[in-house]
Amino acid sequence: MADERIRYFTLEEANRTLPYVGPIVADILAAYKRWRTGVRKYENLAAQKQGKEGESPELASMRGEVDDVAQQINAYLEELSTVGCVFKGFDEGLVDFYSKLDGRDVFLCWKLGESEISYWHELDAGFAGRQELAVELIQGEGC
Repeated sequence: MADERIRYFTLEEANRTLPYVGPIVADILAAYKRWRTGVRKYENLAAQKQGKEGESPELASMRGEVDDVAQQINAYLEELSTVGCVFKGFDEGLVDFYSKLDGRDVFLCWKLGESEISYWHELDAGFAGRQELAVELIQGEGC
């Protein structure tokens, strides 16, 4: 039985979301870069202050900034979740869309920078298992 919470997309439906999904994914990647930089700075400063009691005001401020960016990332991820797609990668901006192929669940696979969805993979295959969509699927049959 299909999971009621999963939204299944045809190729056309998934492609129609990209003008909305793409900027959110770009925002996630930019925020994630800021978050990683902030975490590194915090860790470096904290390591220099080892042995001192408590967190300095400077460290507390940095931690607050890192937490704010993390909350922003989570809000973006929630926004993608409401669309029904699945964010899969902070490094490349990967997004999967549940779909059906020959009666089984698969993912339509998109990466930030691609103009449209041209790949799919099995649910357990991941990015390494990406396969080009067959012409029949691109023309809207089979999804």
